[in-house]
Amino acid sequence: MNSAILVAAGKGTRMGAGVDKLFLEVAGRPVVAHTWQRFEDAKCIGEIILVVRDGMQPAFAELAAKYDFKKPFRIVAGGAERQDSVWNGLEALSAAAEVVAIHDAARSCVSGELIAATVKCAAESGAAVAAQPVTDTIKESADGKLIERTLDRSRLWAVQTPQTFRVGVIRRAIAAARARKLCLTDDTAACELIGQPVRLVSCLTPNPKVTVPGDLPLVEALLRKF
Repeated sequence: MNSAILVAAGKGTRMGAGVDKLFLEVAGRPVVAHTWQRFEDAKCIGEIILVVRDGMQPAFAELAAKYDFKKPFRIVAGGAERQDSVWNGLEALSAAAEVVAIHDAARSCVSGELIAATVKCAAESGAAVAAQPVTDTIKESADGKLIERTLDRSRLWAVQTPQTFRVGVIRRAIAAARARKLCLTDDTAACELIGQPVRLVSCLTPNPKVTVPGDLPLVEALLRKF
């Protein structure tokens, strides 16, 4: 069986004080309800684990009832950092889970095709990540004031989510990070620690993350096309 972990335990501080970006309404639903729906509809996913801020469990249970989500799900409390939240989600997986797609709950425009592609690649090679080639010119600066050099953008990719893995691979990778007392914000970085190759899965359609208020109009427009 393939599973999904929706990481929804972040503070979202860049959206503004007192604003929970996951519950902002866009295209007729809260952001996180759109994300949940994408995985509800994904035929390759058999169960969904939602990792949320402790105390928010009732709000997510209400969403499930309101939008009549049918796929088996569990709601678990997140940890102090994203890596801790992912670990808690992994601990909540069914024993039958073989591949797990880890996804930012604030990326509500993810397509079913992208979810399926990362699951297929992860099943074959152990790890896969949705990504797009960088098209902007990227400069490096140590002090944020002066340019030091220009990076070769032909070798650069911007990674997104889903970040998808064989369950045993990502458990071993995050356990290695925890053992070294590292705090990683990207799950594929944990794979780099253990020498696990990660396949790039090109994201052919926009897959933005709601981070700041200016992201909402784009996400709204994209969601209205679903």
